[in-house]
Amino acid sequence: MTSDLVNPVSARLIADEITAGNMSAEDALTLCRARLNASEPVLNAMTHVPETWQAASGPLSGIAIGIKDVFDTFDMPTRYGSAIYPDHQPTTDAALVTMLRNAGATIAGKTVTTEFAWFSPGPTANPWNTDHTPGGSSSGSAAGVAAGFFPAAIGTQTGGSICRPAAFCGVAGYKPSFRLFPTIGLKHFSWSLDTVGFFAASVSDVAFVAAACSGRDLDCGTAMPSAPRIGVYSGTVDDAMDDDMATAISEAAKLAQTAGATIIHIKGPAEVEAARDAHAPIQDFEAVMALGDEQRRHADGFTPKLSSYLADAAKLTPDDYDNARRTANRARKAAHALFEDCDVLLMPSAPGVAPETLASTGDSVFNRLWTLLGLPAVNVPGTIGRKGLPLGLQIVGPFGKDRRTLECAHWLEKVISQ
Repeated sequence: MTSDLVNPVSARLIADEITAGNMSAEDALTLCRARLNASEPVLNAMTHVPETWQAASGPLSGIAIGIKDVFDTFDMPTRYGSAIYPDHQPTTDAALVTMLRNAGATIAGKTVTTEFAWFSPGPTANPWNTDHTPGGSSSGSAAGVAAGFFPAAIGTQTGGSICRPAAFCGVAGYKPSFRLFPTIGLKHFSWSLDTVGFFAASVSDVAFVAAACSGRDLDCGTAMPSAPRIGVYSGTVDDAMDDDMATAISEAAKLAQTAGATIIHIKGPAEVEAARDAHAPIQDFEAVMALGDEQRRHADGFTPKLSSYLADAAKLTPDDYDNARRTANRARKAAHALFEDCDVLLMPSAPGVAPETLASTGDSVFNRLWTLLGLPAVNVPGTIGRKGLPLGLQIVGPFGKDRRTLECAHWLEKVISQ
């Protein structure tokens, strides 16, 4: 059902209004809390919401932040999307949650995740059309930002769980370079792949929040940066994109070139593309160990889908795992050459718009490789496809060049929105 629930709030604008004295932190929180109270019964984006939200001081004062329910919180239940943990209450915060609190953010509550941040979906609907998936596994975080429940949220990406839901919900999603942000206090599914990241209304907003909580030079501001050199990436999975997405990529490249960008076309090198097949054995082998205790003592609490997955994953041998890691390492080295003639790569964030189902979170086919390589990736919102649903364009940058990647994504967002 097409809805009128899309109403994202700018984190940067709130911070600027509070600094200018035009709004109090309490007023900003009240605005978002009213939206959450009104629309949560329809969206089902939250697993827990505190009775009250308290403002604090700092650069994120007045900014409510949704926390994906795989991050530990000392004052709220943490259920990991699993029936095994109905009343689980950690005694400490995850490191990233502490960083947000220290920056003055207000923790808005815990957002719905798929089971252990894997594929079994929760009840969350897409704010653009409640018959469609919001994506996963960071379902509630992306949907909550799109609906204005909070200006920003955090999530995780093991395959495509930041960029894909951000694309489906029409918001910005930033997956940092691997290990740029801490995963301490996160329920791991695959420790070699799990990467924490951020959602916000725009690329400028997501960069502001990431910078404010980390103290890192990530804030790309609001001004138009210099036109980038963009490599339009062609890989072995391009047949997975639908006609809508293919047109969106082509049109974005034309608009970018008209606006001054240098556009080149890059065919994925064989050594990089070979790593696509390494993602699954690395994830699967590690998932068996990460969930080993749950499987040994609480397997009756798994969904049948997860039980079947882990049974198949257990057939992998250490040699399978080590061979996949070697393939991934070769690809990481080869990936440096992708950026010799360009600043960033352009490709889809997803095959198309959000599928019309709540029984699936969509396909991460365009995300898994870049997660495996540990490169920063940003979903750029602003493109609309069939049925009036958002399409996500993905910008990928060199490892460790997160600020420049965000700048380029911000530039493209401004170009396609003009």
